[in-house]
Amino acid sequence: MSSADRGMSRDAHLGGMRQAARVDVAVIGGGATGLGIALDAAARGWRVALFEAQDFAQGTSSRSTKLLHGGVRYLAQGHWPLVREALHERATALAHAPHIAQPLPFVVPGYRWWHPAFYGLGLSLYSLLAGQHRLGRTRWLTAAQVRQCAPTLEPRGLCGGVSYWDGQFDDARFAIALARTAAAHGALLLNHCPVTALMQHAGRVTGVTAKDSESGLSFTLDAACVINATGVWVDAVERLADPTQAQSHIRPSQGVHLVVDRDFLPAGHAVLVPRTRDGRVLFAIPWLGKTLLGTTDTPRSDAPLEPQATTAEVDFILGEAAQILRAAPTRSDVRSIWVGLRPLVTAPHAQGATATLSREHSIWSDATGLISISGGKWTTYRAMAEDVIRHGQRQGLLPLHAGVTATLPLWGCPGSADLIRPLSDAPGAHSYGSDQQALRQLPGADVALWKEDGQLCLSEAMVRHAVRAEMARTVGDVLARRCRLLFLDARRAHDLAPRVGELMTDELGLGFDRERSVTEFQTLAQHYLNVP
Repeated sequence: MSSADRGMSRDAHLGGMRQAARVDVAVIGGGATGLGIALDAAARGWRVALFEAQDFAQGTSSRSTKLLHGGVRYLAQGHWPLVREALHERATALAHAPHIAQPLPFVVPGYRWWHPAFYGLGLSLYSLLAGQHRLGRTRWLTAAQVRQCAPTLEPRGLCGGVSYWDGQFDDARFAIALARTAAAHGALLLNHCPVTALMQHAGRVTGVTAKDSESGLSFTLDAACVINATGVWVDAVERLADPTQAQSHIRPSQGVHLVVDRDFLPAGHAVLVPRTRDGRVLFAIPWLGKTLLGTTDTPRSDAPLEPQATTAEVDFILGEAAQILRAAPTRSDVRSIWVGLRPLVTAPHAQGATATLSREHSIWSDATGLISISGGKWTTYRAMAEDVIRHGQRQGLLPLHAGVTATLPLWGCPGSADLIRPLSDAPGAHSYGSDQQALRQLPGADVALWKEDGQLCLSEAMVRHAVRAEMARTVGDVLARRCRLLFLDARRAHDLAPRVGELMTDELGLGFDRERSVTEFQTLAQHYLNVP
């Protein structure tokens, strides 16, 4: 894969889909799971088409807590096989995309005399389960050492703590790297192109009908295997195969995240509170020049594209942060608030808290042959993709070709450490890895639209690159996912939208509805600004 590649030209991919008579695999859903499946299948040499109704990773997959982790909480719940698999996959992701996925040191403060010993034993087991994939040593810390790692922690009552290692990443840019890699292996991918119907013959799903949101054109594509990887919306796609389908597999849970300034956690260590007052966990994480606080686990009966936080959820996060931070953030300190929906797999009509539901993924087929997958988490996206493909092979829908993604670097994987900077720093060209040279060759490479701590975080060239090589079609695609400004500083993103719209008009021509795109994004940005 070369940086000189023309990237993902949406027109070329749309044309390829309309001309293709048949593919081996049609994937519905362009989040972590769907993109992982598309890459796995394309890397095996199969013909692949992927359809995303909105933008790549626009739903849950861009709203994670930004961690690649085995799951300390899952360890406490006894899900050791899940933790072991996730720790293995964590190492794979870190190796395949070091420019957007990196190790991160954590500190667990103890405010009871027994906390350091208790948490240290659990985290030592966590490290032991990682085996050869361990990122660093787990250490017991004195109170003074804890304050050195995280000087803004509340010192009163601090009895010591534990330090350990996990991984963090930029989820939306990781998704783009997956898409670019899949495209480089021949996969056809389209965002803003919902599947509107499933083609059937003799009661079996044989392909898809999709509608391009830009042109309004519909087209059909035959497929040997159709995979439903739409996360919290998996039940809705199943009903396309069988409108009488009444069973519900998914119980959504929402997780709220608050972003505040770096000053609240300036030293580079993340903080984990392993047990809050109501039994949850709380993270404070340095991410892209800001501090991320979260998260919650609140059941929902619906799955909106833009879920909203509740007052109680914000109170919980700020209240718990006030227990551990010397200078507690308030609502006025929040730069952006956003919510992700977890697709938790459950039996119909299950009762109880969503925090008790398994985070493991599930794969199933219905009588029409449609394969569905949901659950799981970002860290295990690659293993989930392999499991789906194996399921298709067992069903006789796919040939028995071996997978190769365990050793396949992702697009942009830099060959030099000089192209890598810590993810705790403000974002910039280093987020593009080996594509940095391509960025420098585009118009406006030195024209800053957004700077942070002296770092050029968004240039005119990055906007052009997003359109030309990464299928950005709306202002939101650029400011929420190709760059992460909406998630870091919603006010600044709101104010920058008109200029981004002008650059996109220059790239996309008169067919781009700039006024509508800017207005829709600024309305969205207001939601990320409103702290209930």
